[in-house]
Amino acid sequence: MLNVLWLQSGGCGGCSMSLLCADTADFHALLRQMGVNLLWHPVLSLESGQECLQVLEDCLSGNVALDVLCIEGALLRGPNGSGRFHMLAGTQQPMLHWVERLCAVANDVLAVGSCAAFGGITAGGLNPTDACGLQFEGDHAGGVLGAGWRSRSGRPVVNVAGCPTHPGWVLETLAALAQGSMGADALDGLRRPRFYSDQLVHHACARNEYYEYKASAHKPSDLGCLMENMGCKGTQAHADCNIRLWNGEGSCIRGGYACINCTEPGFEEPGHPFHRTPKVAGIPIGLPTDMHKAWFVALASLSKSATPQRVKLNSTADHLVVAPLIKKTGLK
Repeated sequence: MLNVLWLQSGGCGGCSMSLLCADTADFHALLRQMGVNLLWHPVLSLESGQECLQVLEDCLSGNVALDVLCIEGALLRGPNGSGRFHMLAGTQQPMLHWVERLCAVANDVLAVGSCAAFGGITAGGLNPTDACGLQFEGDHAGGVLGAGWRSRSGRPVVNVAGCPTHPGWVLETLAALAQGSMGADALDGLRRPRFYSDQLVHHACARNEYYEYKASAHKPSDLGCLMENMGCKGTQAHADCNIRLWNGEGSCIRGGYACINCTEPGFEEPGHPFHRTPKVAGIPIGLPTDMHKAWFVALASLSKSATPQRVKLNSTADHLVVAPLIKKTGLK
């Protein structure tokens, strides 16, 4: 069994809330089936106080093998590098110090969510708490542990980024570690698991027909593509949200909200309102990752000239105004 310890640092607890939405009627049975033994979790475990602290001490002493340490939330280094903005209750020690010591004995370390991975929303603005990720500060390697740090397995921190992260991303990462199937090429350049980060949110988006014809929404309730005007970054965001649906049936875009690229470092401060697409000379700044600006301009012009009336009318409506025609295809 894979012994997993989960601690919460500077964050909202949203990744734990997301984890509770895993597609199962019996969460603990699912973990056992995966070969995971949850040593302690702040929401899912009954132990508290001294019982919890004893689990931490047993891991540090080696009495209990710590296979995976999961950290949720950014690490708070302030004030003045002391870490005392976040003290672990009953210990008189900063959470920062506990995490550093536990990382040293863990076989693998998971940063659960974009705060733990890159600093996230906790590190936004003036960042008075001096918050950062475990091994990244924004998109720069470093963080609390340093760019060159490696766990006992030889791996860097695995950044299961997202705000919140999808429960399937966490569970599949733990399953891969339990099965010993996480190879050397399993992580991307930002050390996110490639099984989800090699996809784009744009893949399988329910609004792709509108995107293809550049039939764009102009207000939040419109059915059209959200990229051109409404701030959607689904063509740039590395995640499988529209393939691996949330709660089995939803995603931000399916709920009418633009993708804000929450798996990316610095998503919390895009430099513009989340619901607006910045443009230069009418051309969106945030183009698809693999597309040259000239290609986009040419494609958009052709697409808009070929937009079916049905797609054009539906794109600026809050419900389906014109249904597709019923027409024989001629196929036998």
